[in-house]
Amino acid sequence: MTTRSQSWFAKTEVQPTAKLQLFCFPYAGGGAYIFNSWKSRFAPDITVLPIQLPGRESRSTEAPMDTLQDIVQSLVPAMAPYMHKPFAFFGHSMGALIAFETARQLYSKTGKLPVHIIISGKSAPHLPYSKKRLHDLADDSFTEELRLMQGTPEEVLQNAELMQIIMPRLRADFKVCETYVYQPGNPLVCPMTVLGGMKDFEVSTDSLHAWQQHTTSPMDVRMFEGNHFFIHEQEQEVMSAVENILSASSPMAHAAAAHTAYNTSTPQPRFRQS
Repeated sequence: MTTRSQSWFAKTEVQPTAKLQLFCFPYAGGGAYIFNSWKSRFAPDITVLPIQLPGRESRSTEAPMDTLQDIVQSLVPAMAPYMHKPFAFFGHSMGALIAFETARQLYSKTGKLPVHIIISGKSAPHLPYSKKRLHDLADDSFTEELRLMQGTPEEVLQNAELMQIIMPRLRADFKVCETYVYQPGNPLVCPMTVLGGMKDFEVSTDSLHAWQQHTTSPMDVRMFEGNHFFIHEQEQEVMSAVENILSASSPMAHAAAAHTAYNTSTPQPRFRQS
């Protein structure tokens, strides 16, 4: 029987020769399936480990979690069996927020950090949440807001029976983002790359650059054609960029650096268009 710990990770064959494990955190409403194509795309020395949140796919019978604190506190212990190799994080939108807070909690509890964190489509966590609150809207209004966001297929929005199934997890995920309160702390010491969509009008380039204050290591901002879901619109380009970022990293060197004292210098971010 699958344990709750094991169920956090979609079934993935971990290659013994892999040098790096890439944990992938999905956006609101998404499941581990959004990273299926990533598993076969990356080189054999990178194992892709999609995070499977409660309430979807293989965990569809579980109640979704609606606070970031609950997610992180349950996820961090479940990651323990995977901490024997260098690892990196990728998270899009809500997933970026989960990745960031998971990295903070991991360091606090174990002294370990990712060799690289790739943030995608998410404003820096200390900035005020400026979007409309959606999680407690009436069903019709909630569905219309999803339509405006262009992240849910129209055939799904028009399927009342299916919407009743997925709406609880969507509401829970939006509540995670809308009720999140950033708690100040020391910046992380691992390198960070921030990805954004050039037509993502919800996440400004300034808010992407603002992630710099959350790491003392170099930070790179890269922009892609597309809206908030540019990771699908430009999937091949995004996967190539992620693979290049990780290939350019020196896992062992970064892992060692992650255990050193905090560096007080703050490098300026570099802006690059991809």
